[in-house]
Amino acid sequence: MVVEGLSLDGRRAVVTGAAGGIGSAIARELDSLGARVIVADLNDAGAREVAGSLRAGEAVAVNLGEPGAIDTFARAMLASGAVDVLINCAAWERISPFLQSTAEDWDRQLAINLRAPIQLCHLFLPGMVDRGWGRIINISSDAGRVGSSGESVYSACKAGLLGFSKTLARETARYGVTVNAVCPGPTDTPLLQGIKDKSPNLIEALKRGIPVGRLGEPGDVAAAVAFLASPRAEYITGQTLSVNGGLNMV
Repeated sequence: MVVEGLSLDGRRAVVTGAAGGIGSAIARELDSLGARVIVADLNDAGAREVAGSLRAGEAVAVNLGEPGAIDTFARAMLASGAVDVLINCAAWERISPFLQSTAEDWDRQLAINLRAPIQLCHLFLPGMVDRGWGRIINISSDAGRVGSSGESVYSACKAGLLGFSKTLARETARYGVTVNAVCPGPTDTPLLQGIKDKSPNLIEALKRGIPVGRLGEPGDVAAAVAFLASPRAEYITGQTLSVNGGLNMV
């Protein structure tokens, strides 16, 4: 049973990067609140698997690194119904010291981590404004708030999302649309597991620095996102919420 004020019955949500650890958890959480969820990801097989586990899920393959593909995706979504909730969760990075990074890496990170969310907001926001209701939640990162070694351009993109979210929130609040950002801290995803396999001591040291004593779980982030997407959060906009177990308190 969905708690009163949290129901998203009748709402349609697009979640990018929804085949990944955090994205799939968000898709399932929104589905549990009654939303019809568009599971959007470059990984078509993964998106289909997640969509198949939902009450009302639809998988769509999209390459967010290609502006033309984003336009095509958005037009198809709008042709089949309204989009009330947009969760920009997809991300890509290559961890390396800045002086070892390449322009190709910068361009891909800027395209997927910053330009794609901006473009998707531009495409889906008009409908939300016209209907007088909408939720946009951009998944940033604590790397965008405090920096992170080896993630210079990624951090820049995620910091850019924070400024973009706050400005968009100011412009759209009068229309019943809220815009917020969620910043996951270290979260137990396949990406982090890959680091753990190579540097187990690093992960253990990281856990010791987290006041609650553990890594985050995708569900921790998904719960925060679902609340911000719900009717109960109608008075919350322009905010940045870190879900990090207290690792960074800024």
